[in-house]
Formats: sequence, structure tokens, C-alpha cells
Amino acid sequence: MTDDLLALAEASHRVIATHQAPSGAYPASPTFSAYRGYSWFRDGAFIAEGVSRYGDADGPAAFHRWCADVLSKRTDQVDALVALSVRGEHIPVADLLPTRYTIDGGVGNDPWWDFQLDGYGTWLWALAAHADRHGPVDGVDGGVATAVRYLTTFWARPCYDWWEEHVDHRHVSTLGAIRAGLAAAVSHPALAAALAPAERAAAAEAVGAIDALVLSSGAVDGHLTKWLGAADVDASLLACVVPFGLAGVDSPIGRATVSAVEDALCVDGGVHRYAADTFYGGGQWPLLTAFLGWNHAAAGRRAEALASLRWIAAQATPSGELPEQVGHHLLAPDREQEWIDRWGTVATPLLWSHGMYLVLAAELGLVGRAR
Repeated sequence: MTDDLLALAEASHRVIATHQAPSGAYPASPTFSAYRGYSWFRDGAFIAEGVSRYGDADGPAAFHRWCADVLSKRTDQVDALVALSVRGEHIPVADLLPTRYTIDGGVGNDPWWDFQLDGYGTWLWALAAHADRHGPVDGVDGGVATAVRYLTTFWARPCYDWWEEHVDHRHVSTLGAIRAGLAAAVSHPALAAALAPAERAAAAEAVGAIDALVLSSGAVDGHLTKWLGAADVDASLLACVVPFGLAGVDSPIGRATVSAVEDALCVDGGVHRYAADTFYGGGQWPLLTAFLGWNHAAAGRRAEALASLRWIAAQATPSGELPEQVGHHLLAPDREQEWIDRWGTVATPLLWSHGMYLVLAAELGLVGRAR
């Protein structure tokens, strides 16, 4: 069985490396109609983390340089947005940075639910993690500084969540990603060196403000919640514990959050996004199952973490490709066909699924480096 798990790790790295663009971008999925030709900072940062842990330093470094280049080319835009915000002027969502870019770093023409902040924080966190593992990435300072200015200005504004939904809410998983990125920018020498003293101070202040806000409005019954003022959970909250550390893995709120997500959203080993999900019928996501396993592994629950890895492996196609989600247990089966009619069958391969498989396999010590 271990041989099968290792074989899928090798296949996952091959899928990711094969489809990485010459620009350094990781396409979300090379074949899926709605994702083809686009790279997300969020997906790509986690893909890079998996590849970095696997032991490939060059692929993630190229991705991080691509992200930095995308942001550096928009420094003037970000500075203009910051100036408008300082003056108290209203900034339409359409004027803010998108969540995804074309493979060559441009802004696509296809309409999307674009204003999402978490990806920029996730990128800063992943860049610091990669630097710890393989050494600093050169050529990224301008992008780091631009990302920090953008996040410290707009972190408190409602935006779409990981799933391109609910733009009118402030999502705890988004806040956790932003916090992790800004904390990395302040504390990691390679990132902090890119910032002016005022930028470091603003980032540190935002980290403290996010902590206070989540504690006051983002937790119910001892666990983190989907958005401020809500009571239910979203599987993306798992990232707020491990790896982002908004709640410590051994803290009461961290343990309660993982338990609440597992109790509400894990069925027969696979994890749903959230209880009201209807996308492709609301199936189970390998990448979210990997987040659950990652949390279990960090908490010392190796058997449960290994079970998550095995569940993910069981979802691979015969050619070793992992999908975005599977339909073994659908929350809204009557809604599956409408998405197939709209966009085709489920995205396969989804590179984020492969990246998270590598993260969990490394965390369990089966490949590469656990940290």
C-alpha cells in the first residue's frame, strides 16, 4: 500500500511539473473549461508548497517569481488604490486586484468573482516557507512590498471567499490567510528586508487587529466560524489551524475547529466544502481531505492522517490524476447535472489536489521534507 502512495506522489509531482507554464505559473487545471489558461495565487501557493516539500526547489521558485512579477507590474495600480482608500473614497470591487491571472500574468477577459484577498496572503506565507526550506528566492522584493501594502490597506474589507462566494461577508479563512502572510512578511528576514519600516509596522498592526477581530466576532461555541457573525463552519477553516496558525493546533479553539469541521463535513473519510454546497452537487474534495489530514498529522494523530492520504489516493484516475471533487456522497445531487451542462465534467486533474497530496505525504514523512 505504501508503494501505491509513493507512486501517486511521483505522479502528482509529474502532473504539476508537466503543466507548469514557462512563465512559472501553475494552471489551476489544464483541461477544465472554466479554469484553463488561468493561475490563482491561492491554488498556486499551495501547489508550490507541495512541490517544495517534495524536494523540487526550482518549480516553486519559478512560481514565486511569477507572482512577484505580476504584482510588481501593478505597483502603481496598488499605490493608487491605497491613496484612494486613505482619502476615504469608495473603490468598486471591479477596480481591485483579481484573484486569478492568465498564465502570462495578464488579466483575463472572462468574467469571474474576482475580488479575493486570501491568495495574496497565502502567497507570502508560502514564499517564506519555501525560503526556509530551500533558501530565499531572488527577484521577489517588489512583489512582496506591493502585496503587503495591498493587504494592510484592504484586509478588513468584505470579499469573496475561497469558493468565489458571499462577497458581502468577511470570511475567517480569508482573514487567516491574510494574517499568515503578513506575519511571515514581518518575521521572515528575507521578506522583511523588502519592506520599509512603516510597511513592517502596518503589517504587524494588521496581524494584531485580525487576531482581535476573529476572537471577538469569528468564533462560536469555542470554534472558528465560516464568516464573522456566523455559527456554521467551512472546511477552509482547517487552514486557519494548520498551516496558518490563526488558532494553534494544540489550543482549545484549534482543536474545536478541526473537530467541528470533521463532525459537520467529513463523511466516510472525504471532506465537503460546507453544508449548503451545491457546486457539482456538493461532493467531497481531495484537497480539503488533505487539509484535515495535515491537521491530524500536526496534532500527532498519524493513523487518522494516513487514512486521509489513503482516501485521497483512492480518488485518483488509473493514470494518476486527482480531481477537484468526487461524487460518492453528494449534498445536493439534484444540482450536479446543471454544472456538468455548464462547464463539463469535474476538473481533472486539479493541480491543487496534487499539491495538497504532496503536502500531506511529506508531512507523514513518506516523501521529501515534513516542514
